[in-house]
Amino acid sequence: MADTAVLDVDGTLVDTNYHHALAWFRAFRRWDVTLPVWRIHRAVGMGGDQLVPAVAGEDFEREHGDEAREAWTEEFDPLLPEVRPFDGARDLLQELRRRDWTVVLASSGKPQHVEAFLDLLDARELCHGWTSSQDAEATKPAPDLLRNALRSVGGSAGVVLGDSRWDCEAARNADMTSVAVRTGGYAEEELTGAGAVVVLDSLRELVDGLDATPFARPSR
Repeated sequence: MADTAVLDVDGTLVDTNYHHALAWFRAFRRWDVTLPVWRIHRAVGMGGDQLVPAVAGEDFEREHGDEAREAWTEEFDPLLPEVRPFDGARDLLQELRRRDWTVVLASSGKPQHVEAFLDLLDARELCHGWTSSQDAEATKPAPDLLRNALRSVGGSAGVVLGDSRWDCEAARNADMTSVAVRTGGYAEEELTGAGAVVVLDSLRELVDGLDATPFARPSR
């Protein structure tokens, strides 16, 4: 029975997906690899360990994967001041806590980025815990990060909130229910096809209609 709200951060609570796509584009250009930004965007939501081979190929991953991830960090960091939270993000956290959910943020972002987003959302006191890229060997769509997030707060079962097909696939792989918002740029059909049981256009719509979703009340 679900007692824990397992929330993605990038693209779900904070508006970062297009910043990530641009940072990856610039990172790959260091090796004269020019990838269409739309194709990179389609992979955002995966962890960097999965994204690099998915968009640039296994050969590039073997030769440059770790360096590319370092380059992405260097390109993304200057964009951090431009990142804003989505309307309704903090209201959602407050409402979940009011309804007695255990709340954990399941992010595969760099620890310093997760810390920055916690500050941006003023969310530290609203969350029981959070993860970063250090908390799983394999990131989304592998289930490891979600399972580790749930375990870290002593949860029995989780309902996942995400914005990408990778979030929904990770939830399905972890045997968790998923709810999706379209803030990552994915179509409703893609998200339901990946396992989402409810898809909403925005966090504000989710907050206003929480009783019609698996986040209505935790099961304890």
